[in-house]
Amino acid sequence: MSKLDKVTVIGTTTWGTTLGIILARKSHPVAILARTAEESSELEAERQNSRFLPGIEFPESLRVSHDPQKALRGAKMVILAVPSRSFRDNVRRYQRAIEGEPIVLSVAKGLEMDTGKRMSQVLEDELPPRLHPKICVLSGPNLALEIVEGKPASTVVASKEHRVAAEAQEILMSPYFRVYTNTDTIGVELGGALKHIIALGAGICDGLGYGDNGKAAFITRGLAEITRLGVAAGASPITFAGLAGVGDLVATCASRLSRNHFVGEQLAAGRPLKDILASMKNVAEGVYTTVAALKMAEELGVEMPIARATYQVLFEGLYPRQAVAELMARPPRAEWEGIG
Repeated sequence: MSKLDKVTVIGTTTWGTTLGIILARKSHPVAILARTAEESSELEAERQNSRFLPGIEFPESLRVSHDPQKALRGAKMVILAVPSRSFRDNVRRYQRAIEGEPIVLSVAKGLEMDTGKRMSQVLEDELPPRLHPKICVLSGPNLALEIVEGKPASTVVASKEHRVAAEAQEILMSPYFRVYTNTDTIGVELGGALKHIIALGAGICDGLGYGDNGKAAFITRGLAEITRLGVAAGASPITFAGLAGVGDLVATCASRLSRNHFVGEQLAAGRPLKDILASMKNVAEGVYTTVAALKMAEELGVEMPIARATYQVLFEGLYPRQAVAELMARPPRAEWEGIG
C-alpha cells in the first residue's frame, strides 16, 4: 500500500479518533464517519475531538463527515471503532456503502452480549462474502491518550490470512506505533475482550487496598482463566503470552487511564454500578463482556470463577470484599489445570 491510500474510520470514539489522527500524521487521507450532521460539523469546526481528546488537533489530511457514501468512497481500509454493544448495528448501517474489497479492521475490544460472538464473527454475519477474506482485528496494550501523544506502543493485527494482516500492518505502522502480525484472530480478540473482566477485579483489589502481592496473583490467575476459555474456543495458548494477552492485561490492570480499572475501584468504594457508568464519557466494555464471556464459558464447558464472581458483584449485589474471600476459599488445584 502507498502512503496515499485512503482510510475511513467508522466512529468518533477515543480510539477511533486516535487511529485517525496517527494515520493522518503519516499523510494518509483519513475520513472519520460521524453519526450525525451536528457531530460532524462540530468536529470539523473545532478540528479536534474536544469530548474525548481535548487539545489534540486534527492533521490537515483528516476530515469528518456524516455521509457514508462520501466517507467510504475509495477507502482501502475501513476501521470499525465503535463499542461492541452497537457494533452490529453500525455494520448493518454502513456495509452497503463499502466499495470494492478494502481491509475491514475491527478495533473493538469486546464480545456481543446477546450472542457471545467476537466482532470478527459479527462482521462475517453482516458483510457480503467478498469482504470476508479482508477482515482483520487489532488488539494490544493500547491506551489511546498515550498513543496520540506520541508515546511508544505496540499492537497486534490479526487475520486468518497472513497476507491480509501484513497489508494492514504496513498501513498502520509508524515510528512510535509498532505493529506485529498474527493469524490467530480468536486468541487476539479474546485476549483484548476478556482482559476487561480482569481489569475490573484489579481495580477492586486496588480499591480495597489488597496490595501488590494480591493484585499480581489476581492478574496471573485471570490470565489463566482467559487462556482456558480461549483454548477451548480454538485459540493458540501462546497468543495469550503476547501483546494481545499479557501485554494488554498488564496495561489495563495497571493504568489509571483504564476505564474498567476505574469501575472496579468505584465498586470497591461502594458506588452503585449505574451511577458509575452514568458518570463516564466512554464505555467500560468489561461490564458487557462479563455477561458474554459467561455465556461462552457455559457453551464450551469452561469454569471461569473470576468472571462468575465479577458478574455477581456487577449484577447480583455481592460485596467486592466477599467476592475476593470466596475466590480465596476455592478448593486447591494445579496451576495450569484446563490449559496444558
